[in-house]
Amino acid sequence: MLETLSNCPVCGNSSFQKHLDCVDYTVSQETFSLVKCDHCSFIFTNPRPPQSDIARYYKSDAYISHTNSSKGIMNKVYQQARRYAIKHKLVDIVEAHGALPKTLLDYGSGTGEFLAAAKDAGWITNGLELDDEARALSISSYQLKVDSPDKLSQFADNQFGVITLWHVLEHVHNLQDTIKEFKRILSPSGVLIIAVPNCESTDAQYYKEHWAAYDVPRHLYHFTAKSMKYLMENNGFSIEKTTRLLLDPYYISLLSEKYKNGSGNVLSAALLGLKTTLNGNSKTEDNSSLVYVWKK
Repeated sequence: MLETLSNCPVCGNSSFQKHLDCVDYTVSQETFSLVKCDHCSFIFTNPRPPQSDIARYYKSDAYISHTNSSKGIMNKVYQQARRYAIKHKLVDIVEAHGALPKTLLDYGSGTGEFLAAAKDAGWITNGLELDDEARALSISSYQLKVDSPDKLSQFADNQFGVITLWHVLEHVHNLQDTIKEFKRILSPSGVLIIAVPNCESTDAQYYKEHWAAYDVPRHLYHFTAKSMKYLMENNGFSIEKTTRLLLDPYYISLLSEKYKNGSGNVLSAALLGLKTTLNGNSKTEDNSSLVYVWKK
């Protein structure tokens, strides 16, 4: 049973229009609708699975961030890309801001690879992960401190110098309440780092309903730079920096090519990934994924 939202999750407006229909290529093969708010232009999946039923849409070896599988070409590509991406995230994004205290919360920590790298680099780390198997794997593999997201309210005010969400905010059912909690537990000199897919990117416009980063129904929200700014500023955050994840255009295009044409045409995907990257060199908002660094 799906739940239908009567109000926009960002602005609360009750008027929205059909935007797109997308297929869940990863798990269920079901079709889900995306709607666009008439007031703030925010795009979100509606209707959507309720939080009590969403777990079944993650149960697939194809959902790599929860299974950590190396089977198949797509998972092998993902694993190689992730090794590079972890270093890029930690050194070029997190540590570049020198936030204090040197305490880090990774919200949606998956199987724990990023959190483990931060711990090895001297950070005091905590993780929150909804999936029971991914959480257990991160604890057994890396001896990390990882709890369920319902423990978010138990952290102290101003506890963390850095809070990270790497492609996670688009999955969070209780969007507004969660962001309010981030503001409470973030230190005055800290940064909140949020990476999300950008549905105005070059590759999103090309692949349309086949764009892999729509990833319905796991992705409940589909952000643009404008809608992200509206959401966060209304919750008392100011933008420090906007950057990108460099490998995302290639990985997303490879998956999108598979969804559109039935096979992962590596050459076509590489060319579209290159085009997205080159466009993003001159205009950040053209990138597949955007990384926002916020201060309160």
